Amino acid sequence: MNRLWAPWRMKYITSAGNEDGCVFCETPKAENDRERLILRRGEHTFTIMNLYPYTNGHLMVVPYRHVPDITELTPDEHLEIMSEASLGTRVLRNAQKCEGLNLGINMGQGAGAGIADHVHMHIVPRWNGDTNFMTVMDDTRVISEALDETWEKLVAAYAELG
Repeated sequence: MNRLWAPWRMKYITSAGNEDGCVFCETPKAENDRERLILRRGEHTFTIMNLYPYTNGHLMVVPYRHVPDITELTPDEHLEIMSEASLGTRVLRNAQKCEGLNLGINMGQGAGAGIADHVHMHIVPRWNGDTNFMTVMDDTRVISEALDETWEKLVAAYAELG
């Protein structure tokens, strides 16, 4: 039997449901962007790596303001989310050499939102063949690079392109 080790997931499993407040409201208050996986801060939004990514380089653009739905965003917040998503797309193409991207917003638990009460946009880099037997048969994703290594690569790409 083959084993896929992912010991970093235990922190997530044991802490699920134990968070105080909204993680998207609390995260940007900290000053250590590397530890919090924040790549870029804007006036209305911040861009952060997903701590539990679908693929290497999975990003999220998050408004600072706590709103559950895009209909509650201001015009400036709308504009900045899309501008940052565009920049994130360029960064991922440059740094991750992805062959495609999925961009999306899941509003509400019924739509698959893990954090349903604070709207955010996902930017997921994709490669031909990245949906393999692990994902299809075992609902398991293989993340091939450590988060801190990906963070370093993406911060450098943001500095170059942003």
